[in-house]
Amino acid sequence: MDDYLEWVATFAAHNDLAFKDWILLRTALTHRSYLNEHPELDWEDNERLEYLGDAVLDFLLADYLFLQFPHAPEGELTGLRAALVRRDTLARFAQALGIGQSLFMGHGEVETGGRERAATRCAAFEALVGALYLDQGLERVTQLVLPLVEGELAEARAEVADKDPKSRLQELAQGRLGLTPRYRTVRADGPDHAKTFTVEVYLGEAPCGEGEGLSKQVAAQNAALDALARQDEWPGGGAGDLGP
Repeated sequence: MDDYLEWVATFAAHNDLAFKDWILLRTALTHRSYLNEHPELDWEDNERLEYLGDAVLDFLLADYLFLQFPHAPEGELTGLRAALVRRDTLARFAQALGIGQSLFMGHGEVETGGRERAATRCAAFEALVGALYLDQGLERVTQLVLPLVEGELAEARAEVADKDPKSRLQELAQGRLGLTPRYRTVRADGPDHAKTFTVEVYLGEAPCGEGEGLSKQVAAQNAALDALARQDEWPGGGAGDLGP
Protein backbone atom coordinates (compact mmCIF):
# COMPACT_ATOMS: atom_id res chain seq x y z
CA MET A 1 0.00 0.00 0.00
CA ASP A 2 2.87 2.37 0.77
CA ASP A 3 4.16 1.93 -2.78
CA TYR A 4 0.77 2.90 -4.17
CA LEU A 5 0.57 6.04 -2.06
CA GLU A 6 4.15 6.98 -2.98
CA TRP A 7 3.14 6.79 -6.64
CA VAL A 8 0.17 9.07 -5.91
CA ALA A 9 2.31 11.47 -3.88
CA THR A 10 4.78 11.80 -6.75
CA PHE A 11 1.99 12.89 -9.08
CA ALA A 12 0.67 15.31 -6.45
CA ALA A 13 4.08 16.88 -5.86
CA HIS A 14 4.59 17.38 -9.60
CA ASN A 15 1.35 19.38 -9.74
CA ASP A 16 1.63 21.19 -6.39
CA LEU A 17 -1.29 19.26 -4.93
CA ALA A 18 -1.52 18.37 -1.25
CA PHE A 19 -4.46 16.12 -0.49
CA LYS A 20 -5.81 15.64 3.01
CA ASP A 21 -7.26 12.30 1.95
CA TRP A 22 -4.74 10.57 -0.30
CA ILE A 23 -7.19 7.74 -0.97
CA LEU A 24 -9.34 10.17 -2.92
CA LEU A 25 -6.43 10.98 -5.22
CA ARG A 26 -5.57 7.30 -5.58
CA THR A 27 -9.16 6.64 -6.61
CA ALA A 28 -9.06 9.46 -9.17
CA LEU A 29 -5.99 7.87 -10.74
CA THR A 30 -7.41 4.34 -10.83
CA HIS A 31 -8.69 3.11 -14.19
CA ARG A 32 -11.15 0.24 -13.93
CA SER A 33 -8.84 -1.99 -15.98
CA TYR A 34 -6.34 -2.00 -13.10
CA LEU A 35 -8.90 -3.38 -10.69
CA ASN A 36 -9.99 -5.96 -13.27
CA GLU A 37 -6.41 -7.27 -13.26
CA HIS A 38 -6.04 -6.95 -9.48
CA PRO A 39 -9.26 -8.25 -7.94
CA GLU A 40 -7.51 -8.63 -4.58
CA LEU A 41 -7.49 -4.84 -4.16
CA ASP A 42 -10.41 -3.39 -2.25
CA TRP A 43 -10.41 -0.14 -4.20
CA GLU A 44 -12.89 1.98 -6.12
CA ASP A 45 -12.18 3.04 -9.70
CA ASN A 46 -12.48 6.66 -10.80
CA GLU A 47 -15.85 6.54 -12.55
CA ARG A 48 -17.95 7.96 -9.69
CA LEU A 49 -15.45 10.79 -9.22
CA GLU A 50 -15.59 11.41 -12.97
CA TYR A 51 -19.35 11.96 -12.68
CA LEU A 52 -18.89 14.47 -9.89
CA GLY A 53 -16.01 16.26 -11.58
CA ASP A 54 -18.03 16.69 -14.77
CA ALA A 55 -20.73 18.53 -12.81
CA VAL A 56 -18.20 20.65 -10.91
CA LEU A 57 -16.49 21.71 -14.14
CA ASP A 58 -19.80 22.67 -15.73
CA PHE A 59 -20.66 24.92 -12.80
CA LEU A 60 -17.19 26.40 -12.41
CA LEU A 61 -16.93 27.33 -16.08
CA ALA A 62 -20.50 28.65 -16.25
CA ASP A 63 -19.69 30.96 -13.33
CA TYR A 64 -16.30 31.98 -14.77
CA LEU A 65 -17.61 32.73 -18.26
CA PHE A 66 -20.67 34.58 -16.93
CA LEU A 67 -18.42 36.96 -14.98
CA GLN A 68 -15.65 37.14 -17.58
CA PHE A 69 -17.96 38.11 -20.45
CA PRO A 70 -20.79 40.18 -18.95
CA HIS A 71 -22.21 41.20 -22.33
CA ALA A 72 -22.03 37.83 -24.10
CA PRO A 73 -25.41 36.30 -25.04
CA GLU A 74 -26.48 33.00 -23.57
CA GLY A 75 -25.79 31.05 -26.75
CA GLU A 76 -22.19 32.28 -26.90
CA LEU A 77 -21.58 31.42 -23.25
CA THR A 78 -23.03 27.98 -23.78
CA GLY A 79 -20.83 27.41 -26.81
CA LEU A 80 -17.72 28.55 -24.96
CA ARG A 81 -18.40 26.32 -21.99
CA ALA A 82 -19.05 23.34 -24.22
CA ALA A 83 -15.80 23.97 -26.10
CA LEU A 84 -13.87 24.09 -22.84
CA VAL A 85 -15.32 20.91 -21.32
CA ARG A 86 -15.30 18.70 -24.39
CA ARG A 87 -13.22 15.55 -24.46
CA ASP A 88 -10.25 16.78 -26.49
CA THR A 89 -9.85 19.94 -24.40
CA LEU A 90 -9.99 18.11 -21.09
CA ALA A 91 -7.58 15.51 -22.47
CA ARG A 92 -5.10 18.33 -23.12
CA PHE A 93 -5.56 19.53 -19.55
CA ALA A 94 -4.83 15.99 -18.37
CA GLN A 95 -1.73 15.83 -20.54
CA ALA A 96 -0.44 19.09 -19.08
CA LEU A 97 -0.72 17.56 -15.62
CA GLY A 98 0.83 14.24 -16.63
CA ILE A 99 -2.28 12.29 -15.69
CA GLY A 100 -2.03 9.67 -18.43
CA GLN A 101 1.33 8.38 -17.29
CA SER A 102 0.26 8.45 -13.64
CA LEU A 103 -2.84 6.27 -13.92
CA PHE A 104 -3.10 2.87 -12.30
CA MET A 105 -4.01 0.96 -15.44
CA GLY A 106 -4.13 -2.68 -16.47
CA HIS A 107 -1.35 -4.02 -18.69
CA GLY A 108 -3.77 -4.90 -21.47
CA GLU A 109 -5.16 -1.38 -21.51
CA VAL A 110 -1.66 0.11 -21.53
CA GLU A 111 -0.59 -2.11 -24.43
CA THR A 112 -3.53 -0.92 -26.54
CA GLY A 113 -2.62 2.75 -26.00
CA GLY A 114 -4.87 3.46 -23.04
CA ARG A 115 -2.57 6.07 -21.53
CA GLU A 116 -2.76 8.12 -24.72
CA ARG A 117 -6.50 7.73 -25.30
CA ALA A 118 -8.28 11.08 -25.16
CA ALA A 119 -11.43 9.66 -23.56
CA THR A 120 -9.39 8.05 -20.77
CA ARG A 121 -7.41 11.20 -20.08
CA CYS A 122 -10.57 13.29 -20.11
CA ALA A 123 -12.31 10.97 -17.66
CA ALA A 124 -9.29 10.96 -15.35
CA PHE A 125 -9.10 14.75 -15.36
CA GLU A 126 -12.77 14.96 -14.41
CA ALA A 127 -12.13 12.41 -11.66
CA LEU A 128 -9.23 14.50 -10.36
CA VAL A 129 -11.49 17.55 -10.24
CA GLY A 130 -14.10 15.54 -8.34
CA ALA A 131 -11.51 14.30 -5.86
CA LEU A 132 -10.05 17.75 -5.31
CA TYR A 133 -13.51 19.22 -4.82
CA LEU A 134 -14.34 16.67 -2.12
CA ASP A 135 -10.97 17.13 -0.45
CA GLN A 136 -10.57 20.92 -0.53
CA GLY A 137 -13.63 22.56 -2.10
CA LEU A 138 -14.39 24.66 -5.13
CA GLU A 139 -11.78 27.35 -4.49
CA ARG A 140 -8.91 24.88 -4.79
CA VAL A 141 -10.44 23.37 -7.91
CA THR A 142 -10.65 26.86 -9.37
CA GLN A 143 -6.94 27.41 -8.68
CA LEU A 144 -6.10 24.24 -10.58
CA VAL A 145 -8.49 24.59 -13.49
CA LEU A 146 -8.59 28.27 -14.43
CA PRO A 147 -4.94 28.58 -15.52
CA LEU A 148 -5.55 25.65 -17.86
CA VAL A 149 -8.79 27.20 -19.13
CA GLU A 150 -7.19 30.56 -19.77
CA GLY A 151 -4.65 28.88 -22.02
CA GLU A 152 -7.47 27.54 -24.21
CA LEU A 153 -9.88 30.47 -24.03
CA ALA A 154 -8.71 32.47 -27.04
CA GLU A 155 -8.92 29.44 -29.32
CA ALA A 156 -12.35 28.52 -27.94
CA ARG A 157 -13.66 32.03 -28.57
CA ALA A 158 -12.36 32.02 -32.13
CA GLU A 159 -13.92 28.64 -32.75
CA VAL A 160 -17.32 29.62 -31.39
CA ALA A 161 -17.28 32.85 -33.41
CA ASP A 162 -16.59 30.87 -36.60
CA LYS A 163 -19.48 28.44 -36.15
CA ASP A 164 -23.16 29.07 -36.67
CA PRO A 165 -25.55 27.67 -34.05
CA LYS A 166 -26.67 24.74 -36.21
CA SER A 167 -23.07 23.60 -36.70
CA ARG A 168 -22.32 23.91 -32.99
CA LEU A 169 -25.46 21.98 -32.08
CA GLN A 170 -24.75 19.20 -34.55
CA GLU A 171 -21.18 18.69 -33.35
CA LEU A 172 -22.21 18.80 -29.71
CA ALA A 173 -25.19 16.46 -30.11
CA GLN A 174 -23.26 13.93 -32.18
CA GLY A 175 -20.37 13.95 -29.74
CA ARG A 176 -22.44 13.66 -26.59
CA LEU A 177 -25.42 11.63 -27.69
CA GLY A 178 -24.55 10.13 -31.06
CA LEU A 179 -27.61 11.93 -32.49
CA THR A 180 -27.96 14.25 -35.48
CA PRO A 181 -30.41 17.14 -34.93
CA ARG A 182 -33.55 17.11 -37.10
CA TYR A 183 -35.45 20.30 -37.95
CA ARG A 184 -39.17 20.53 -38.60
CA THR A 185 -41.21 23.56 -39.58
CA VAL A 186 -44.24 23.52 -37.31
CA ARG A 187 -45.93 26.78 -38.21
CA ALA A 188 -45.98 29.56 -40.79
CA ASP A 189 -47.93 32.70 -39.83
CA GLY A 190 -48.77 35.85 -41.73
CA PRO A 191 -49.26 36.81 -45.39
CA ASP A 192 -47.21 35.17 -48.13
CA HIS A 193 -44.92 38.16 -48.53
CA ALA A 194 -44.10 38.42 -44.79
CA LYS A 195 -44.42 35.02 -43.19
CA THR A 196 -42.96 34.18 -39.81
CA PHE A 197 -41.78 30.58 -39.57
CA THR A 198 -41.55 28.49 -36.42
CA VAL A 199 -39.08 25.60 -36.47
CA GLU A 200 -38.50 22.89 -33.87
CA VAL A 201 -35.28 20.92 -33.57
CA TYR A 202 -35.31 17.32 -32.35
CA LEU A 203 -32.70 15.04 -30.83
CA GLY A 204 -34.06 11.57 -31.40
CA GLU A 205 -37.78 11.78 -30.71
CA ALA A 206 -37.51 14.63 -28.22
CA PRO A 207 -37.96 18.30 -29.18
CA CYS A 208 -35.10 20.26 -27.66
CA GLY A 209 -35.46 23.77 -29.10
CA GLU A 210 -37.74 26.14 -30.97
CA GLY A 211 -37.09 29.27 -32.98
CA GLU A 212 -38.86 31.84 -35.12
CA GLY A 213 -37.68 33.81 -38.13
CA LEU A 214 -38.72 35.47 -41.37
CA SER A 215 -37.19 32.51 -43.22
CA LYS A 216 -36.98 28.82 -42.39
CA GLN A 217 -33.18 29.09 -42.28
CA VAL A 218 -33.21 31.88 -39.68
CA ALA A 219 -35.87 30.06 -37.67
CA ALA A 220 -33.74 26.91 -37.68
CA GLN A 221 -30.67 28.83 -36.47
CA ASN A 222 -32.73 30.31 -33.65
CA ALA A 223 -34.06 26.85 -32.77
CA ALA A 224 -30.46 25.61 -32.56
CA LEU A 225 -29.56 28.51 -30.26
CA ASP A 226 -32.52 27.65 -28.06
CA ALA A 227 -31.42 24.01 -27.92
CA LEU A 228 -27.86 25.00 -26.97
CA ALA A 229 -29.23 27.04 -24.09
CA ARG A 230 -31.37 24.13 -22.86
CA GLN A 231 -28.84 21.31 -22.75
CA ASP A 232 -30.01 20.14 -19.33
CA GLU A 233 -33.30 19.14 -20.98
CA TRP A 234 -31.69 16.93 -23.62
CA PRO A 235 -32.09 13.16 -23.55
CA GLY A 236 -29.91 11.90 -20.73
CA GLY A 237 -29.80 15.31 -19.08
CA GLY A 238 -27.32 16.71 -21.59
CA ALA A 239 -24.47 14.98 -19.81
CA GLY A 240 -21.44 14.03 -21.82
CA ASP A 241 -17.79 14.75 -22.68
CA LEU A 242 -17.85 16.62 -25.92
CA GLY A 243 -18.66 20.18 -26.91
CA PRO A 244 -18.81 22.25 -30.07
